[in-house]
Amino acid sequence: MPGVTRWGEEAIVEEACSIYRLGIPAIVLFPKIPDQFKTQDAEESYNDQGLIPRVVRAIKKACPALVVITDVALDPYNSDGHDGLVRINDKGTAEILNDETVKVLCEQALCHARAGADIVSPSDMMDGRVAAIRQALDGAGFTTVSILSYSAKYASSFYGPFRGALDSAPKAGDKKSYQMDPANAREALRELYLDESEGADMLMVKPAGPYLDIIAKAHEMSHLPIAAYQVSGEYLMIQSACAAGWLDRKSVVLESLMGIKRAGASVILTYFAKEAAVWLQESNEES
Repeated sequence: MPGVTRWGEEAIVEEACSIYRLGIPAIVLFPKIPDQFKTQDAEESYNDQGLIPRVVRAIKKACPALVVITDVALDPYNSDGHDGLVRINDKGTAEILNDETVKVLCEQALCHARAGADIVSPSDMMDGRVAAIRQALDGAGFTTVSILSYSAKYASSFYGPFRGALDSAPKAGDKKSYQMDPANAREALRELYLDESEGADMLMVKPAGPYLDIIAKAHEMSHLPIAAYQVSGEYLMIQSACAAGWLDRKSVVLESLMGIKRAGASVILTYFAKEAAVWLQESNEES
């Protein structure tokens, strides 16, 4: 993805310590997995010596106070490129195996917890996975590991740059059978309620900018913190407009983040986090 760096293991540890010094409290890790480790059963997703567990351990050793959040989904590890395990049905189309996927997601969450992750963040949109992950974590003694659930994750056209960066696009079909219809707001409220009732500690709306109404509704209906993800397509639209000289970078980035917060987000995931932290520090010093 233009403008975004794929960090190596040593470099990401240095970057994690750097952002913590800027006052950014948490980092979210997404892996780029080599093709030779991708399989139909996504077994690499719960390898204790895999990329994410190694990086989590290294970050927590170098910067223990930084909150480490890990993505729990199978698309980076799945040779089919879907968030869940896939079976080709009699019609020759890809069918997502919900219950089988949830079992693997629980193993993945446990793997991340063993490595030292503070928060696991299921982004797969399988049914029942929050309750299953909570039960698995609690049963293994990880009662303090929190769940940030992607509760209202829409089947958006704004994800393209991210999927290109991670090489995690579906090999066949799309994700509309488990991600949400962009035209449907009521379904989002139902999904948010279900994840809260299953034991989520925070609820996510993704994308952020085009779904400010959903963020606001989530904030009104739930007492849990609401997170919003300013995704890769949103990021690159702003990047491109600023690079062309059409918009002032600092002011438009901060305004976009302010709008997400005003809608009701307590937590914002954004690729502009480091720049925004610097700008806000400078503003505080000037005042």
